[in-house]
Amino acid sequence: MIKPKRLNKGDKIAIVSLSWGGLGDEDLIHKYIIAKERLENDFELEVACMPHALRGSEFVSKHPELRAKDFMEALQDKTVSAVFCAIGGDDTIRILPYIDFDIIKNHPKIFMGYSDSTINHFMMFKAGVVSFYGPSIMCEFGEYVQMFDYTKKAVNDVLFGKWGEYKLEPSAKWTDDYIPWQENNINTQQVMKKDKHGYEVINGNGKVQGRLLGGCLDVFMMAIGTEIWPTLDAWRNAILFVETSEDKPTPDFVKWTFRNLAAQGILKIISGVIIGKPQGEQYYDEYKTVIKQVIVNEEKLLDMPIFYNINFGHAKPIGIIPYGITTELDCEKKSITFLESPTA
Repeated sequence: MIKPKRLNKGDKIAIVSLSWGGLGDEDLIHKYIIAKERLENDFELEVACMPHALRGSEFVSKHPELRAKDFMEALQDKTVSAVFCAIGGDDTIRILPYIDFDIIKNHPKIFMGYSDSTINHFMMFKAGVVSFYGPSIMCEFGEYVQMFDYTKKAVNDVLFGKWGEYKLEPSAKWTDDYIPWQENNINTQQVMKKDKHGYEVINGNGKVQGRLLGGCLDVFMMAIGTEIWPTLDAWRNAILFVETSEDKPTPDFVKWTFRNLAAQGILKIISGVIIGKPQGEQYYDEYKTVIKQVIVNEEKLLDMPIFYNINFGHAKPIGIIPYGITTELDCEKKSITFLESPTA
């Protein structure tokens, strides 16, 4: 995997709207303003929006080709060091016909987003470039009052930091607060509560290593069968990381999706599984039950390490998961360790 250069203070980041275009809507533009100021003041980054990122949800929806154009041009712009997604959505897959994988490969840069941006990460992975499943502009960087300390630390550690080994620690606090995105709520802060679980090892033992590969489970069905869905060889010995969206899919949906992964032969060849904290802890126990049902009871993978309640994706707060980076799961210590830096 090609590693992009790490961020430095003063670097320029480009914002793209590759799925939903709400960042530019009149009633939501304040989220962009908050995020821009935070990126400039807290992280000392220069912020630039690609030409169509703020055109609004209606325009962006109608023009997948222009979304892809923004993406390709951001990668080719020599003044840009990283590309951050505005937010997820549900139709990033529509930009696939307009993607040039050689551009991605020949212009490796930090790319970050989550949820529907899973599609973009699979594009990056196909091109052989490390990418980052992490904060988006509207959600985390545009958080009202302040950015979660846990997430801010993750950005500094993973995107700016220089290290050879890094432990992905659990967050001691979390929240299930839902604050509507309205300007009259910009001074409303989310109330945090103590996490009662920490990392849970719900199956397996010992230590395993593998390259990180995965994303938002809800999105997999749109990628399966396309040129960006990883080959079986790519899944071999990988550590699968998955999480569920704010739509809070039913336990049956999660079960069926894991059965699909089993039918593809993926579950039998991976090294381990990392499951994100469900948003608001909705279906917290039910997800554990159906995942174990498929992996342990049906597929008889009795020793497969399964880590649960990890802070990434739609949880609050979230860290960053880098694609393609060799990682160790230690069941006894309940630890997740990146064994190599994701940046050069």
